[in-house]
Amino acid sequence: MARFEDQLAAVEARRDEGRGISRRGFLIGTMAGSAMLAFGLSGIAGAASGPASEALAAGRYEPTIWYAIAPDGTVTVHITKAEMGQHVATSLARLVAEELEADWSTIEVVYVDSDPKWGYMVTGGSWSVHHSYLPLSRAGAAGRIALIEAGAKLMGVDPDSCRARQGRVISGDQSIGYGEIVARAGLERTFSEEELEQIRLKPVDERRVLGTQGGALDVPAKVNGEAVYGIDVSLEGMLHARPVLPPTRFGSKPLSVDDSAAQQIEGYRQTIELDDPSGVCQGWLAVIADSTSAAMRAADALKVEWQRGDSYAITEADIQEQGQALVAAPSRDNGSLFVDIGDAPAALEGASQVVESTYTTSSVLHFQLEPVNATVVEEDGHWHVHCGNQQQTLAVGMLAKALEVDESRITLHQYYLGGGFGRRLYGDYTIPAALAAKALGRPVKMLFTRPDDTRFDCVRSPSVQRLRSGLDDSGRVVASEHAAAAGWPSAAMAPAFLAETVENGGKVDSFAISGADHWYDVGDQRVWAQQNHKAHEVFVPGYLRSVGPGWTTWAVEQHIDELALAAGEDPAQFRLALLKAEGRNAGQAPHSVGGAERLKAVLERAMDKAGWADRDSLPEDVGMGVALTFGQERNMPTWVACIARVRVDRGDGTITVERLTTVADAGTLAHPDGAMAQLEGSLLWGLSMALHEGTEYENGKPKALNLGAYTPLRMNQVPEMDLEFIASDAMPVGLGEPGTTVVAPAIANAVQHAVGVRLRDMPMRPEALKAAL
Repeated sequence: MARFEDQLAAVEARRDEGRGISRRGFLIGTMAGSAMLAFGLSGIAGAASGPASEALAAGRYEPTIWYAIAPDGTVTVHITKAEMGQHVATSLARLVAEELEADWSTIEVVYVDSDPKWGYMVTGGSWSVHHSYLPLSRAGAAGRIALIEAGAKLMGVDPDSCRARQGRVISGDQSIGYGEIVARAGLERTFSEEELEQIRLKPVDERRVLGTQGGALDVPAKVNGEAVYGIDVSLEGMLHARPVLPPTRFGSKPLSVDDSAAQQIEGYRQTIELDDPSGVCQGWLAVIADSTSAAMRAADALKVEWQRGDSYAITEADIQEQGQALVAAPSRDNGSLFVDIGDAPAALEGASQVVESTYTTSSVLHFQLEPVNATVVEEDGHWHVHCGNQQQTLAVGMLAKALEVDESRITLHQYYLGGGFGRRLYGDYTIPAALAAKALGRPVKMLFTRPDDTRFDCVRSPSVQRLRSGLDDSGRVVASEHAAAAGWPSAAMAPAFLAETVENGGKVDSFAISGADHWYDVGDQRVWAQQNHKAHEVFVPGYLRSVGPGWTTWAVEQHIDELALAAGEDPAQFRLALLKAEGRNAGQAPHSVGGAERLKAVLERAMDKAGWADRDSLPEDVGMGVALTFGQERNMPTWVACIARVRVDRGDGTITVERLTTVADAGTLAHPDGAMAQLEGSLLWGLSMALHEGTEYENGKPKALNLGAYTPLRMNQVPEMDLEFIASDAMPVGLGEPGTTVVAPAIANAVQHAVGVRLRDMPMRPEALKAAL
């Protein structure tokens, strides 16, 4: 299977080829003028340009593009990721500080704009720490080496006598701070790319930052109100706008607009129809006013006659019906093979018993706290877009198409995100603001209301999955076939990321099927990924936190339970027997060292903590269920076991989750406090989606448009949580997604244990449970 890094590198290569410059070439061209990555800028100022020259003029030492050291000793780490509540800057700065031996009190972080020098900018998929670990750690280590050499020269000592601690180079009873070295020394040091890769990071027992407790850098500003989100942006002379959305996302257009009532609202200026060459805003209007309040009220007062697109008649049931047909007869015409090991169909034919089940999930909304928004201004032919965004590179490309300008004439300025969860991986919400600013020749701030945001949301696609597995006479699994149908987010937003993961299997959106390539030994195995085009006709399928594993884990972990019951075995013991660190499940260095053995270890620990041995002594209508996950991707697994204890009310069909016991092995924890927050938050959202969230499409939009009808988990529904991380010095992996995927099947399996009912549709509604009892 193509790793995400490989897919990303291929995408970047194609982009660079188009503009005649590679990312590495950029670094070489601006920083050193040779086939070396620049680590010391003195003496090569003439070769530097732009930010590098500015850094030199300011007297800063900028060993890499990732951080800079000022003469006062301040270390500024450049954060290319989006901060949306996950404290990502703290984790990334810790990676640098650890190897640089910086004084943590001198660390500052800066969220950078969309300058192409940062490479492909994207925040999602639990990738940030995992993908940044080696580059940032090596950059920190290289800086430390250069500073020790320069510091030794200033002190007149041998570099071998020196060590670095707390932002100082120390030799015997002498020492010199990093700031003084930067101010006094002619720092000049280069490392080739090969030399960087050969740098040995500090031994685990010498770590002083990673794995230690500490607060998050972004919290103080968020607590005292200094934090600036996209919604807070204000520009001189800007007008305010609210979109007026057509009845369908695709194919609608306004036939007439009556704004006579809007004209009675003070501050209302006009309503414009947006002409969008990119095709994102089809049939959109924008109400323009002097204030946000006036724009909101005027939009409500508008009377518009629409010509509706064809998708107005498509319902959620139509999408699911199409999904059922696809998984009944999967083919390359509608998708591809994701896993193909042995001859699964033949092995199923020869099995003593075949267990077959179909699972579904409904449409799920993002509902991030801060509705999407953007503020856009054009200055001297350059477009500045102010907002919070998770995939700046993609947004800039979309904006260039909509504004009909080169990407070099667009800069996206990054702000805090009031929640992202994957919604802001798609920058579609910046397009109407940019088009309005272009039409008016004035800065425009466009703010969506909650219902506007919901109607325009890139929802998690509804899904249908069919699993068939065969058991032999002894209850051993000999083959498994899995077909999953859903909308494919990458096909809709970034088709360049589609990849062929199985030779001659066809291209697949791994984000719509990851999780089906699990770590259980099930003999011959075949997995089909099917693209549900009916979903694409209605909305843009989105990357909602965990994406595919949000539904594949739902199906796989219930199906494993069903196999255990069919074999007459305890579900947890049955799983332990399937977890063999052999063959493809042995794991590989450095990303998945240990393989299935680490999944087995977290399961055993969770069983001990939850009291699994007493499972069959629980009170009546109380059950305990287990599920496992490896998170977002097989190539960067986060090993997680979750055991849910639930109580079922047979009278009204409600499910009360009494306790969640979760054990995770995420390798090295860059920031333990942040890691625990990520695990807690993801588990609770997984619980929310399992029992409470979910909507349906009808009349071109979701049924639930606001929090009156869409009711996520409430505070009084939060269960007791017993969470634990396995101590590990393995490569850090991600924590944003895994918790969301594992809760729902653990609850479903617990419900089955409590009352003998198998719920295969998510969310698990009381009505469905009552009907099944």
